[in-house]
Amino acid sequence: MKVLVLDGVSEEGLAPLRRSPGIEVVIGGKMSEDELAGVISGYDALIVRSATRVTAKIIEGAERLKAIGRAGVGVDNIDLEAATRKGVLVVNAPDGNTIAATEHTIAMMLALARNIPQAVGKMKEGVWDKKAFLGVELRGKVLGILGLGRIGSAVARRAQALEMEVVAYDPYITEEKAASLAVGLADLEELYRRADFITIHMPKTKDSYHMIDDRAISLMKAGVRIINCARGGVIDEDALYRAMVEGKVAGAALDVFEKEPNTESPLLALPNFIATPHLGASTREAQLNVAVDVSEEIVAALTGNLVKNTVNMPSLSPKTLAVVKPYLGLAEKLGRFQAHLVTGRVRKVEVVYSGDFSGMEVAPVTTAVLKGLLDPILQETVNFVNASLLAKSRGIQVQQSVDGQEEGYSSLITVKVFTDKEERVISGTLFGSNDPRIVMIDGYRVDAYPGGFMFHVQHTDKPKVAGSVATLIGDHNINIAAMQVGRKEAGGRAIMLISVDGEVPGEIAGEIMKIPGVAGVKVISL
Repeated sequence: MKVLVLDGVSEEGLAPLRRSPGIEVVIGGKMSEDELAGVISGYDALIVRSATRVTAKIIEGAERLKAIGRAGVGVDNIDLEAATRKGVLVVNAPDGNTIAATEHTIAMMLALARNIPQAVGKMKEGVWDKKAFLGVELRGKVLGILGLGRIGSAVARRAQALEMEVVAYDPYITEEKAASLAVGLADLEELYRRADFITIHMPKTKDSYHMIDDRAISLMKAGVRIINCARGGVIDEDALYRAMVEGKVAGAALDVFEKEPNTESPLLALPNFIATPHLGASTREAQLNVAVDVSEEIVAALTGNLVKNTVNMPSLSPKTLAVVKPYLGLAEKLGRFQAHLVTGRVRKVEVVYSGDFSGMEVAPVTTAVLKGLLDPILQETVNFVNASLLAKSRGIQVQQSVDGQEEGYSSLITVKVFTDKEERVISGTLFGSNDPRIVMIDGYRVDAYPGGFMFHVQHTDKPKVAGSVATLIGDHNINIAAMQVGRKEAGGRAIMLISVDGEVPGEIAGEIMKIPGVAGVKVISL
């Protein structure tokens, strides 16, 4: 078996491949898409970093390819859909750069507090200006962490060693888990009001995009300092610039930008702004670690052993996969729907299987539910292998059961999510072999295809409410593809589930809430 390695992956980190009998390692140079597509058919596995884009064209021509390894976390440069369609396993190395990113965050925070880059710059200009760089101490300050995953937790431990008080926002961490880290949990507004320093460790998603905007900054302390070594786009950089010019934000340190490379941002002209060119994972140790991790994964994939960090497919036997595969997509959509629906901190997830599931191996389907639930919010890549571990690490209890009752459907998956504020229940089924449907939400019967963009509207069952909601959506030039109304009794509480064509502007939910009779609105992205 032959493995092609590109992008200067650490040679030392390839040791697991080189000592594995029957595996030949080939180090390649920089290749264009056409060049790689022309040679990939001769290889059983491919390892890349971020420079090479593994496109559908390349994957389609890979007759022998069994696995693609990304020596790092992000897999944006790999066409996952094409790989999955081709049956190629995609693996990554999510843990290898944790310490590097953590230490870079602490370094940026210290540099920001003590004006180190600015002072160095003046010294190199021949200026000794001690009075110009009065800093602040970290001891006794409040650090607000957005996202308490692997890196956020590691930052918290190091900040506590510096005698900082740490509070965190993470809807998917239980209070018990946070307490074990000696971290206080807070909602966003409370964190903004309390924090002297704010550091971001969240992915860029539809919900987190520009979450640090003008409004968020208006809630923060005067003199707050902001650090982002996670993902560009979580901060509205224009809003940050305005706040720094006005003096509301005393300083900011960014390792990531919404558009990269970026050497022309107006932020770079501000004396209280420091930046690095996406160096979070750039240490010798991290590059070695991710190379070792991905090499071990490729060896496992090629030799038929357990693969821990698959990104696109579960590690199942062909027999089991053939049985459960039709349900995986439905289960993931039900979990993702719940992620948008629930409020509060998730404590427990219960998945109940009815009908034809008797005797079936349902654990992979439960994992798909967890993947859909956790993926929208966590910074880590959530996949079919690590979803259960991620839930456990956050103190989320997971239960599954097969009750054997038909419930009126040949097969039914019911997902119950319990938070510290509420319990939400959603059920789905398959019509035929590949026609998923949501059939129940919190006791209300519906019949909706789980896909695209949807509105979930709680309202009073009375005339003009549904029509007013539909009219408002139409006034925004958004086409309604389907509309379901579920109620338990005439004139009582009801829900609308509205599927629309195209993405939904954020302000629409607030406008719908103003319609008399509407009690709640959620925008669902599936």
